[in-house]
Amino acid sequence: MTNKYMYFVANWKMFGEPKAVNSLNRVIKFSKQRKSNKFKLIYCPPYTLLNLFSKKLKKTKIDIGAQNCHQDNNFGAFTGSINPQMLKSVGANYVILGHSENRSSGENDILINKKVKSSLNSNLKIIFCIGETLLQKNNKLTHKVLKNQIINGLKGIKEFNNVILAYEPVWSIGSGLIPTISDLKLNINYIKNIVKKNFKVKKLKVIYGGSVNPKNVSELNKIDIIDGFLVGSASQDSKKFIDIVQKTFI
Repeated sequence: MTNKYMYFVANWKMFGEPKAVNSLNRVIKFSKQRKSNKFKLIYCPPYTLLNLFSKKLKKTKIDIGAQNCHQDNNFGAFTGSINPQMLKSVGANYVILGHSENRSSGENDILINKKVKSSLNSNLKIIFCIGETLLQKNNKLTHKVLKNQIINGLKGIKEFNNVILAYEPVWSIGSGLIPTISDLKLNINYIKNIVKKNFKVKKLKVIYGGSVNPKNVSELNKIDIIDGFLVGSASQDSKKFIDIVQKTFI
C-alpha cells in the first residue's frame, strides 16, 4: 500500500479509432468515485484522438498527453509533424519523449534534448523515457546507458517540476518480463542520484514502465521509490487500467 502521490500514464501507442473514446466512461466514473488527490491519471492516445479525448475529459481531473512531438516549436515545412504548440492547442498538457520505440527509429539524445526544451517552453510537462536494451544489460552497461541518456537528453534543463522520468528497460516493453525488485531498486536509485548530482535537483519523480499489468503491479509497488507507472497495452483496457490503480493503493 502507498500513501504518496502516484502517476498512472496510459500510453496507447498506435491504437484506437474515434469510437475508442467511449472506453473512457468507466475510468471517468472510477476517477470521480475515488479520491483522486492521491493519484494522477494521464491518457496519451495517438495524435488523431487528442482532441476527442480532451473534450471527453474536460470536466474531469484526468489529464491528456501526446506520445511525441517535433522539436521545432514554430510552424514550418515539416510534413507529417506536430509541434508542442499544436499539442497544447488541442488540450495536451503532457508529452512522452525519448521512448525506446522512437529511439530505435533514429531519435538520438541531441534531438530528444531539443524536443524537451521546446516542449517545456510551450508549458508541456515531460515524461522522459530512458532504458537499456537486453544486450546492454547483459554487457553490464545499464548504468552507463542511463547516465548518458539523462545527461545528454536533459542537458540545459534547470527546472524539474515539470519533468517525470520513466525508467523503461527496452527488453521489458511488451515482453511480459520485468526486472527483479533488487535490480529496479538499484537502477531507480542510480537514476535519482545521477539527476541530483548533475542537475542539483532535490526532488525527482521516477515512474516505471515495461509490461506493467494487474498481475505484477502489486509486486512492483513494493518498491517505495517508484512514483507511478507508464502502462502500455494494459491501459487500452479500462478495467485493467483501473485494476492497476486500485492494486497500487490496496
